[in-house]
Amino acid sequence: MLEGRSCLISRAFRSCCEEESNWHCMDYHFHESSDKKKRPLDEELDEQEIEDRVKRNKSPQHPDTPEIKDTDLSLVNLDRHGSDGDYSDSSIVSRLGRELIVSCLLHLSRSDYGVVASLSQMFRSLIRSGELYQLRCKMCIVEHWVYFSCSVLEWEAYDPYRGRWIMVPKMPPTESFMCSDKESLAVGTELLLFGKEVNSYIVLRYSILTNSWSPGVVMNSPRCLFGSASLGEKAIVAGGTNAKGDILSSAELYNSQTQTWETLPCMNQARKMCSGVFMDGKFYVIGGMADNTKVLTCGEEYDLERGSWRVIPNMSAGLNGANGAPPLVAVVNNELYAAHYADKELRKYDKTNNIWVTLGRLPESSFSMNGWGLAFRACGERLIVIGGTRGSHGGMIELNSWIPNEGPLEWKMIASKHSGSFVYNCAVMGC
Repeated sequence: MLEGRSCLISRAFRSCCEEESNWHCMDYHFHESSDKKKRPLDEELDEQEIEDRVKRNKSPQHPDTPEIKDTDLSLVNLDRHGSDGDYSDSSIVSRLGRELIVSCLLHLSRSDYGVVASLSQMFRSLIRSGELYQLRCKMCIVEHWVYFSCSVLEWEAYDPYRGRWIMVPKMPPTESFMCSDKESLAVGTELLLFGKEVNSYIVLRYSILTNSWSPGVVMNSPRCLFGSASLGEKAIVAGGTNAKGDILSSAELYNSQTQTWETLPCMNQARKMCSGVFMDGKFYVIGGMADNTKVLTCGEEYDLERGSWRVIPNMSAGLNGANGAPPLVAVVNNELYAAHYADKELRKYDKTNNIWVTLGRLPESSFSMNGWGLAFRACGERLIVIGGTRGSHGGMIELNSWIPNEGPLEWKMIASKHSGSFVYNCAVMGC
């Protein structure tokens, strides 16, 4: 039965690739490359290339996910429909069944969705509606991509599990917004960028469903220099400064499904330039500044079920200084790590004893200006350090990775490219 199902799915995609090649969705301009070259995925593909894409391996972080790579795409085509040989969307559904089509699409890498969207209006609708992502979430099919910006208007994405670069459309130019402090946050299928425009705050929203930028929803209490983190389709922001420069203790929760903000109870300590993470189902704010000179060494834990904050003394001792960047922290498998930019060390948080333990050195290429320009993120089961090489000419960025549960600390460079050597913003999207 399983073999027959795989063959039917294979024949479905072969037929769709051959019969629906006249569909081209120009809204999708994904780029991907395994050989470090980029190409638009919405241009017409030959038969062999589409077969190769469908045969890609699944993400190794989900070994139980059914594969499509072993399916036989050389089977005889389904009967052609109509004198011109084209299938209508209703024809595809009636012949294959919507359930089979959705099942097939669920297990493709989302970097292939640009190609899929160009094949059929129904495929395009499934992707843009968000239905596929919701189903993938229920089935625990998650792909983590890291998004970062080394240029004022440009973002790029990288899939470390398939070694693919994905180009993100340029942001709409807004001169005053580009010159202000900006914070980024990936939640659900959105990448949010927060900043100021003259005397007000604005939010730009990039959606992977439409592959486009649009205005986002401003917080109830707009701010910058805050700590934030996401968990699935929800995110929390805490602290920061308002338009008057006041340092805040307030916090808000964002729901990407409804695109709404909910005000949460205030923290015990007002702080700016802090960092946020989710760990063990709770939200943590780490470090920051109480004013322009006072560095905070405490952290705070927010229990979503109880709706209350708890202060954790000395949780961020030594992780940031008065003139440095906010603490560079990340969580993998509910373990908290920090990139100590002053000593260029990787440290792990001992929850029981509330202390930081040094694991080893950061990658040699992790050059920063007191922490600024360096990105440190969790991407699925990996820790990733993104930074420019020291003294590079023309701009070169490197992505170094380490998987904690695979042995002693040993950084591996997984990608590099010519770009700006300073990382302005970085976020990880898992969907």
